[in-house]
Amino acid sequence: MESQVTQPGSATNSLLKDGYAGRRAFKDKAAEVGVTVGGTMVFVALLLIFFYLLYVIKPIFDGADVEVVNQIELVDSESSVLQVGSDEQNEVLFRVSQQGVVEFYSSMSGQLMSRHEPKLPQGATVTSSAMSEPSEQRFALGLSNGQVQVYGIEFAVSYPDNQRLITPRMKTLVGDTPFSVNENGGVHNLVFDYSDDKMSFAYQDDAGVWRLNRLEGEENMMTEEVEWTSIETVIPKVPNHAKHVLITPDHRQLIFSARNNLFVFDVRYADEVELLQVVDVTEPNAKVTAIDLLAGASSILVSYDNGYISQYFQVNGERGRVYQKIRDFERITPSSVLSTEFYRKSFAVMSEEGELTLLYTTSQRKLLAEKFDMANPLSMGFSPRSNALVVEAGNKLHLLRVDNSHPEVSWSALWQKVWYEGYPEPQFVWQSTSGSDDFEAKLSLMPLAFGTMKAAFYAMLFAVPLAISGAIYTAYFMTPKVRNIVKPTIEIMEALPTVILGFLAGLWLAPLVEDHLPGIFMLLLMLPIGILTTAFAWHLMPGSWKQRLPETYQELMLIPVILFVGWLAFELSPIVEVAFFGGNTRQFITNDLGITFDQRNALVVGIAMGFAVIPTIFSIAEDAIFSVPRHLSNGSLALGATNWQTLTRVVLLTASPGIFSAVMMGLGRAVGETMIVLMATGNTAILEWSVFEGMRTLAANIAVEMPESAIGSSHYRVLFLAAFVLFIFTFFFNTIAEVVRQRLRDRYSSL
Repeated sequence: MESQVTQPGSATNSLLKDGYAGRRAFKDKAAEVGVTVGGTMVFVALLLIFFYLLYVIKPIFDGADVEVVNQIELVDSESSVLQVGSDEQNEVLFRVSQQGVVEFYSSMSGQLMSRHEPKLPQGATVTSSAMSEPSEQRFALGLSNGQVQVYGIEFAVSYPDNQRLITPRMKTLVGDTPFSVNENGGVHNLVFDYSDDKMSFAYQDDAGVWRLNRLEGEENMMTEEVEWTSIETVIPKVPNHAKHVLITPDHRQLIFSARNNLFVFDVRYADEVELLQVVDVTEPNAKVTAIDLLAGASSILVSYDNGYISQYFQVNGERGRVYQKIRDFERITPSSVLSTEFYRKSFAVMSEEGELTLLYTTSQRKLLAEKFDMANPLSMGFSPRSNALVVEAGNKLHLLRVDNSHPEVSWSALWQKVWYEGYPEPQFVWQSTSGSDDFEAKLSLMPLAFGTMKAAFYAMLFAVPLAISGAIYTAYFMTPKVRNIVKPTIEIMEALPTVILGFLAGLWLAPLVEDHLPGIFMLLLMLPIGILTTAFAWHLMPGSWKQRLPETYQELMLIPVILFVGWLAFELSPIVEVAFFGGNTRQFITNDLGITFDQRNALVVGIAMGFAVIPTIFSIAEDAIFSVPRHLSNGSLALGATNWQTLTRVVLLTASPGIFSAVMMGLGRAVGETMIVLMATGNTAILEWSVFEGMRTLAANIAVEMPESAIGSSHYRVLFLAAFVLFIFTFFFNTIAEVVRQRLRDRYSSL
């Protein structure tokens, strides 16, 4: 029998091989799991960012929500109502009757808190009453003896025992003695305007003649009392059938509604009243039922009996500033009462059947249309914070809670031209803040998206030719020794902080470009010409001369050429400026060409941001070109093709997926750049392609305005929407890049 003998060494080697294979398998599995988990976490992080942005953005597109909070039985329900409203906290409701009686009710308990009656002169009766703008909470009474008294609704707040106590009151604003405005009779159809040093009263006398009485006050330096002087005049050309009358709070205009026309009178000077404009507000098969002033008193709302509501405001034209119809609101139930907010451009209408509609003028949003059990409403008013509505209907005061946080935002307001008050035409405008209390935020994202594309375009226009050409030369023509120096040097440029580049661009490059503008444009022509001339001269140079410079460093001979051309361009710049541009290029561009010139403009941004984008494009493109298999280029050369033919028809086609990816990566970097654009432009949100004007980008706008925006406000959420748009931009570009890269790869993979 043969015996089988096992070598001790072979068993040991087998165990070692099994152990090494097991460790390698474990490492491979661990690497696979790690890469899978890491990739999954990146994907989850992107989804979380996406949905968080949607979570913050969604409320700005929600409609309004209205809910009935309480219904209060009126103590004096027989007297006709002039005005209803509430305090800022919606704890006290008030009702003003046509006779000037003011009642204050607790919004929670419904109890009558106090009742105030006006103190009238003996024998005088109330012949007319008028209310001011809602935000002023004032009213005036015209008396049968020709006098007028002005009252204000006030809410005093105190904190006894650390508990808030609101004490409402009715206060006479100009003393206890009424003003005499008509010595020959009563005051009818009164409208008024009140300020600390001026009062205007327009009214009809007993004969039906319309008059204007202007009182101007001046403080006596000795007694510190206000002394009033009166100017009275007859208002000419008032139509006999005038139905509704308004006066603007700035004492400038008096507006009459007569049939389907608005008669606008200029009353800035009481002794020179003149008819300014007759506005035709005719609508087919409709009659005007009411006119009201929108918040800010720049716009007139005209209501019709068919449910239409039109907005008019003044626009500059050939005849000066004239009223013009701006927009219509259709498919609204014919209104019985209408009320405007104190400060925003929202308004509410309620029909005879109790259907409440909330609208916002600028965004043209219909925020709510809901029916309530409030038939035949008599009056309606917003609370000062616009978070409640008070409606009188059915001998009750109804308190409605209003949730209407973002009425000014709509898709049309964000992406389409909007006609704002005071503007000559519809425009794209981003202007989120202002020092004025009656300011209306203008939140169009179009100028920001345009600015982002403009900055990226000029940056890529500067960076792509340089980066791609440099990558081609470095990877295909440059000697390995020089390439080992040039490639890391350019790649390390990517580590430069963009804030440093933006600082240099804003404080050094921008003034340099402005002072040597002809030299900058000459440089764009002289550099290619100088380099081509040098190459042609090198080609004609005798071989013995060429051998004196080692072939390894032939590329470096262009450095002194570039430096000389740059120096020459800047030296010639003043000469060219004096010879062709009158010694001041900026003034020539602005005055003669009519082009706006900003020192920090798109040219500066293109150079600075292009400098930041070049390393990204260069590195990826150079790797793609250098990685083309050598046998492809060698085979082409062996078949008789020149180096240039091999480059254009073999190498670049094979490397095209990588080159395209490099360009798209650079574009993504340019779109998302913040600090350079923030510091090197004027941050003006305009839509101009001019290279001499600035822009405002989405990223820069977020960086500037996010710290100052109120959390939860429309401004805050629109900034998150801007971030979402930026997210979509980069996602779109990356998706396009990947699709094109795969198609190029499939097409040229057979080479």
